[in-house]
Order: sequence, then C-alpha cells, then structure tokens
Amino acid sequence: MALRHWLQLALTEGIGPILSRRMIDAAGSIEAACEISSQTIRAVEGIVSARASTIHQSLREAAGAVQGEMDRAASMNVALLCPDDETFPMLLRSIPDPPLVLYVRGTLEPRDLNSIGIVGSRRCTYYGREQAERFASLLAGAGFTVVSGGARGIDSAAHRGALAQPQGRTLAILGSGLDVPYPPENGPLFDQIAQRGAVVSEFPLGTPPNRENFPRRNRLVSGISRGVMVVEADEKSGALITARCACDDHGRPVFAVPGRVDNPLSAGPHLLIRDGAVLVEKLEDVLHGLDPLPHDAVQPSLFGSAEPTVADPAPTGPTDGLTERQSSILAHLSSDPADVDLIIERTALPAQVILQELTYLSLKGRVKRIDGQNFVRR
Repeated sequence: MALRHWLQLALTEGIGPILSRRMIDAAGSIEAACEISSQTIRAVEGIVSARASTIHQSLREAAGAVQGEMDRAASMNVALLCPDDETFPMLLRSIPDPPLVLYVRGTLEPRDLNSIGIVGSRRCTYYGREQAERFASLLAGAGFTVVSGGARGIDSAAHRGALAQPQGRTLAILGSGLDVPYPPENGPLFDQIAQRGAVVSEFPLGTPPNRENFPRRNRLVSGISRGVMVVEADEKSGALITARCACDDHGRPVFAVPGRVDNPLSAGPHLLIRDGAVLVEKLEDVLHGLDPLPHDAVQPSLFGSAEPTVADPAPTGPTDGLTERQSSILAHLSSDPADVDLIIERTALPAQVILQELTYLSLKGRVKRIDGQNFVRR
C-alpha cells in the first residue's frame, strides 16, 4: 500500500518534501526509499554525512509509527492522501516541493481545481475584513473554491465570505496537526469548513503551530490555488511570502486589493502592484487575470452540479468537451448581449448553475462578459 510508504517518509524527522524526494530518486522508488541504507542517504544532495545515521534511525522508527497514525486519523474521520491517489490535488503535483501526505477533514472535489487563495494580515482593519469577505463571496458565488490559512483576520474573513454563499466552498490549510487547531478560537469555523470544503494539513497529528511551520503552510495555499489575492499586509507579512511563492515558485498570478495610502497594511498590496500584481476592484479583474487551466486539467465535472462529487459524462462530438448544461447555455448566446436573467429564462436552469457555468465558459474562452452581468458568445 503506497500510502504507508509515503506516510513513513512524512513521519521521518530531519527531512522534508524536497529531501524525501531526493531519497526516492536515489533509491529508485518510494518503497525502496523506506528501506534505504545509511550509505545511500549520505550520498543524497543536501544531507550532510553526520545526519545520515540519525535520519536512517528515524526512518526505522517511523515505520513502527505508521499504523498508529493511520488509526488516529481514522478515529478523527481524517482522510490521508498521498501523491499516488487520484484525489490528490492536481495543482499541488506541479510545485517543486509537493507534500508527501495530506491530512484532510472534509472532502476535496474536482471543482477545487478552480481555487483562489485569499491571504492577508491577522491584524486587519474593518476595510480589510470587508474586502476579504466581499471577494470571497463573489468568487464562491462564481464557482471558485476559496483557499486560505485559517488564521485570524483576513484568512477568517475569507473563509466566512465563501461560506456565506449557499453552495460556497472553502479550504483551510493549517500550519499544525488537524487535532491541534490554530488559532483555537477558530475551532467552530473549522467545523463549518469541514462540512462545506476541507480543513487540510501536511503535518502529522499532534504537531503544534510552531513558527517554522507557517512558510510551509503558505506554499500549500499558493500551490493548491490558481492564483493568490492579497488584501491587507505590511511589508513583513507572511502574506507576501505566499504571494512571492505563487509568482516566483509556482508561476501563478498574484492579485492585490489597494488600500488607503496612510495605512501601513496597504504597503504590502501596493508593493505587489508596483511589482506587477493585478490590481483588483471587482470580480472581473480576477477572471481576466487568471491564466488558462492546464490543458489536461480541464474536466467536465469542474463546476459540479447538485451532486458535485459525481462527474458529468464526458461529451463527444461538436460540444468540444462541454457538458450538456454548458452546451445549452452556449446555444442560447449570440453576438447580442444577454443578461443572466435572460439566460435563466431561455435555459430554465437555476441562477447558481448559470453563474458557475458562465464562469467556466469565460475561462475556456467560449463566452465573454461585458458590462457587468451581460454575456456574448465568442
């Protein structure tokens, strides 16, 4: 069982995702890496000879801890995902240092491929909270999954904004074990998120929220998202680390919400805008600033339906990869602008479905949004 091997490496002290994968490369497979010798470990780039025997001993001890970790996770209704699982997030596979194991309370769904990270200061202003909730709600209403770090301030506001939408989804990426929720007062919020998305961590159960965990957490917020939005942050904020990670390491677009020029928390977003981030004032700014989905990542079930975990049948013929719903909407559009109410009347589909599918069709370049909520066929 591949998960046991990935979990053994994840529980080994002294190595992280990068060194673990170098060990896998040196050994030839994940199974062989769990039986690697001290001599081979010494030859791995980045591991000094003095640490090799310690890592080797920890690797042996981790083997005996795997079953206990799996049992604890099962008792908490926490799923364990490794890179060999089909449900492992596709965008995370492409980052330089993907996690070895993900602990998931809740569910990850195909439509989470369309995720946007929203990050910012823990000590935000009322304006910051308002904008984080506003954009999260708009994005969730348009079919995006909102990702954030579960922290106080902007993160919590973003999660709540997504949950304000009846079908809104959000993912909270923690810098601690799932059984050590941080901040502790967000425990009830994490319970809500687990019902409408997922609470996720790469850290073993029992891991406290140590300071060094949060840069690793930040890279997952970026890595699992198609783009990252910064709402409020000073020049030393961890939110800027997430933004730099998105731009420099993951090749994802960065969005920034401008603020008052006399507010120190505007310094971060304004700096990002000067460096080329997309200035956002409305939902359309985000939609226009997103890169296309990877070709092999586009799937008909991306935006789901009343049963989002069940994929629509793959269409064939002239629909060109579109579902029956999407084809129906497209058939009722022309070069003359049609507003959402008119599209609802023509297709007899619910408003929420129309908005989700129009967002998908916009991202695919099949329709174009003009003048607010009016659409034309490209």
